[in-house]
Amino acid sequence: MTSQSRQIVYRSAGQSHGPIIRLINPSDIGQLVKPFVFLDLFEITTAQRRGFVPHPHSGIATLTVFLEGSMTYRDTTGKSGSLASGAVEWMRAGSGVWHGGEPAPGQPARGFQLWVALPPELELSPAESLYLDADRIAQVGPARVILGSYHGTSSPIAYPVALTYLYVRLKDGETWTYEPSADHNVAWLATNAGKVHTAGTVLEREVAVFAQGNEAIKLLAEGDTELVIASAAKHPYALVTGSSSVHTSRENLLVGERTIADLQRSAQFAALSVR
Repeated sequence: MTSQSRQIVYRSAGQSHGPIIRLINPSDIGQLVKPFVFLDLFEITTAQRRGFVPHPHSGIATLTVFLEGSMTYRDTTGKSGSLASGAVEWMRAGSGVWHGGEPAPGQPARGFQLWVALPPELELSPAESLYLDADRIAQVGPARVILGSYHGTSSPIAYPVALTYLYVRLKDGETWTYEPSADHNVAWLATNAGKVHTAGTVLEREVAVFAQGNEAIKLLAEGDTELVIASAAKHPYALVTGSSSVHTSRENLLVGERTIADLQRSAQFAALSVR
């Protein structure tokens, strides 16, 4: 791999919480790569049978890419159903929402969940959920376009912020170059399977943040490799956090937390426990 590849300024293997590896938090790496403020890699085995009990969010959008298995879903917008391998769940929490789900019996579940900070005009908007089967997600070379656009191909998820989020699979020995948009100045990637050679180092099951700018990122796969990679124009707002929320101000956080509390007493929330 040539030394001209964009340099890494931060890398981490994250923190393990049972079947979840937390790779990005709003209080640490999220400050470097906002609007991307949170990233989990989850790997739920058949023995664990752990699902995602109903939990709230506000001020952000959550974006889950299912890499293996299938899961049910339900949320307080009234939607419910199931998603299989390769599917994508988009939840723009806005002013507040609750959602949950669990893996199908006898199946593991594996994937990435990302949180994206919303701009002020969206952080208190009504919640919006979208569930997309794998065939709805367009591909450019080895990359599936999960959010934003890449090389003229766009995600079916409408989002008015300049960013790109891709799921990439590379074969052993394959090279690939990620080319951010000219107006993107933050970029990162997180590996799951295999190893990635870039910027004179090797990444394996970790997150790496690249130097600010819009230079290309050159990758070489060692083994069959699976990763997500993203870039954006840096979110210019503060990250004001609650237990499951991220807003641009304390005032908006309080509005989101009130909405969450109101929803917890609603019929929509009661319906989340009905299978």
